[in-house]
Amino acid sequence: MNCFKKLVLGFLCLFFSLTLVAQVHPGLMMTKENIPAIRKGVLTYPILKNSYEVVKKDADLALSQPIVVPTPADAGGGYTHEQHKKNYTHILNCGIAWQISGDKKYATYISNILLKYAEAYEKWPLHPKRKDGHQGGRIFWQSLNDFVWQVYTIQGYDLAYDAITAQDRAMIEKHLFKPMMTFFTVDCKETFDKIHNHGTWDIAAVGMTGYVLNIPEYVQMAIKGSNKDGKTGYLAQVDQLFSPDGYYTEGPYYQRYALLPFVIFAKAINNYQPELKIFEYRSQLLAKAINTSLQLTYTNGFFFPINDAIKDKTYESAELVYGVDISYADIKAQPELLDIAEKQGQVVVSDAGLKVATALHENKTKPFVYQSQWIGDGAGGLDGGLGILRYGKNSDQQCLLLKAASQGMGHGHFDRLNILYYDNNVEVFPDYGSARFMNIESKKGGDYLPENKSWAKQTIAHNTLVVDQTSNFKGDWQEAQKHPAVKLYFNKEATRQVASAMEAQAYPGVTMKRTSALVKVPSLAKPLLLDVFQALSSKPHQYDLPFWYNGHLIDASFKINAYTNNLKTLGSKNGYEHIWVNADQTLPASGGYITVLNNKRFYTTHFVTDSPIQVKLLSLGANDPDMNLVESKAFLLSQKQAENQVFFTITEAHGGTNPVTETTVGSASVVTELKIRSADDKSVAVSFKVKGKVYDYRINYQDKDNYIQLTNADITK
Repeated sequence: MNCFKKLVLGFLCLFFSLTLVAQVHPGLMMTKENIPAIRKGVLTYPILKNSYEVVKKDADLALSQPIVVPTPADAGGGYTHEQHKKNYTHILNCGIAWQISGDKKYATYISNILLKYAEAYEKWPLHPKRKDGHQGGRIFWQSLNDFVWQVYTIQGYDLAYDAITAQDRAMIEKHLFKPMMTFFTVDCKETFDKIHNHGTWDIAAVGMTGYVLNIPEYVQMAIKGSNKDGKTGYLAQVDQLFSPDGYYTEGPYYQRYALLPFVIFAKAINNYQPELKIFEYRSQLLAKAINTSLQLTYTNGFFFPINDAIKDKTYESAELVYGVDISYADIKAQPELLDIAEKQGQVVVSDAGLKVATALHENKTKPFVYQSQWIGDGAGGLDGGLGILRYGKNSDQQCLLLKAASQGMGHGHFDRLNILYYDNNVEVFPDYGSARFMNIESKKGGDYLPENKSWAKQTIAHNTLVVDQTSNFKGDWQEAQKHPAVKLYFNKEATRQVASAMEAQAYPGVTMKRTSALVKVPSLAKPLLLDVFQALSSKPHQYDLPFWYNGHLIDASFKINAYTNNLKTLGSKNGYEHIWVNADQTLPASGGYITVLNNKRFYTTHFVTDSPIQVKLLSLGANDPDMNLVESKAFLLSQKQAENQVFFTITEAHGGTNPVTETTVGSASVVTELKIRSADDKSVAVSFKVKGKVYDYRINYQDKDNYIQLTNADITK
């Protein structure tokens, strides 16, 4: 345990032995002393004014409708589920409207609706639609949603506290909040002490409620765990779920989701007990986590959808609005964050939002710069990580992500050494994300679909190697969690960016090494994506390397004989059963190419191997009786039997089409003659030609100082 952590825990022991004093409301996101300035800011700063108008519109909508607190009955997306979500949003927004406008009708609404909840809450059993494998809630089908409800609701209560009569407050606290805290900490004790995003929301709800109700016991449990020994609770969550680089182990999608309870509870701690210096913990780790979240997006704002991700999420989501505002206002005033806030187009109507709005008005913004970087995983940063390579301006940036991280717990996918490739504001080689339709009740109540396990998590669903048609670690995430991938090399030089990693545990007896690079060739406008995937084994295996792509297949070096009336599946299990084989062709080791048109630009992937292979054109959708799977296409490089195998591919972005003027330029690739010169466990040497020049590319696995060698020579000499 480092000295700072000991100091923090020492403070906790001291201050939690005392009673919280000088209770002032509001005290969470908006504090009483700053309310006059926020009211003035709403009239002065456009982004704060617009944000407040959205809040007030929702608050007025709440007042225009009867208060409805239905008995919980529906799963995610159903009527009662959505109504209770609307209620917590109305409660928070009415609290803000009360503080800014001074009109007591908003506080009265909060009092009335919480009294209705207080009347009903203790009568509600566990939710009737709770699912096996999930901790059921009382208000929602899973307890997680109950925790979220309270994180938002307690803010609204805090804002309206002084306008609610003491008698009504006593009723609300006795029959709603305190029974709820018992449910959260006793009935949901396993979740409360779990190092997981569900646990984070639980402890944030309990800790924030403890501050507002002036009950130190709740706060102490939230920060130090139910046993108050520091082995679980908030600090343990921060220590175990984030790497020193600020990477959250479940991946970008869940990093976004988990950030809100982390930062909002830290804000509460800082407001009520600033002497704990919570924002300084682990070298300002929360600020790093927020910045890392932003770096885990493509330039269009969408998060890299690895693991169980919903692909529609961007940094405009509420969690990142809170995160950016709090990070700028309370941790470190980075002017680059103002650029993101401006793109988000909103701030939280709060102390932090006021600071951001003021800084934007004073033109303190600097452009947010996306960086090529290695982001380490694991509490010590040593459990592999993500290699991110970027080239070009934000308006048209190439971006490659090599996933060589740990499993990511239960939400992780079996996709060691997977790559994602973006260009021209679109996905070129995408990740499927999760098989789920969030909050659409007709699709399994908005929960993960069966195909999330049978397809989305499986290795074949990703752009990485599959051995013997089985998934990494045989689909056992607990086993996979014990063995992270290994970083071999990372270089972010502008003209030669490289990420290289190894996985030797996913398949017994097989060592996999992948080296991906963006290499700028002087005669080309855009870098080439070079990818060398090597498998080493003492026994023969089947090796399948899929490239899932977006766009339409335009050309190939071989004749495509597509099956027209007799589609067959690629296999019978491990995700193979969901894939239709549209065409296949045996090719010599000299390889070939496939060209795809995507967003009016051409992408040609050249490939060569060290032995003959089959190329298969695939589409997703087999064995899908409920039509749950989203349309996807791939080409698969398949070697039926080999001990050692190298797949060398180059993807060139080139030319384009203009449907309006009916013109096409640069539709032919200028890359030719890929060759594998040599390959063993110590090095791989390959070459290729671009416009009459030979480029030699060597990977030296055992020489970190000279890991990559790239040379070229005029072929006429």
